Amino acid sequence: MTHWLLVVAGGLVGASLRYLLGVDAKFRLHSVFPWGTFAANAGASLLLGFLSEAVTDGELGPRLQLLLATGFCGALSTWSTFSYELMTLASARRLGLAAGYLTLSVAAGVGLSFAGAAVAHAAF
Repeated sequence: MTHWLLVVAGGLVGASLRYLLGVDAKFRLHSVFPWGTFAANAGASLLLGFLSEAVTDGELGPRLQLLLATGFCGALSTWSTFSYELMTLASARRLGLAAGYLTLSVAAGVGLSFAGAAVAHAAF
């Protein structure tokens, strides 16, 4: 039961932060580009890369892994919202923006995951 509560606690914070990033980005930037989702996914990728390396190096125990990696990062990042926003851009015939969002999101997600792992590797 404790494991489930750790995931729920991390998810509560991660999902709330993702929501606030989206609201804040729309309020501040007034852009069609989905900066809030992009920022949430990029941040989660960076942190998850760091946490994955920390687990591999034995620096992060199973409870923190559930809280931070599974709960927090799992809720902070969002494939479904990314897909929805990508489809919305494409449906609105903003194909260049949709292609840019797709390319930038995938490149940033993968690149930041490796960057986070490299930082953790250097730290541990």
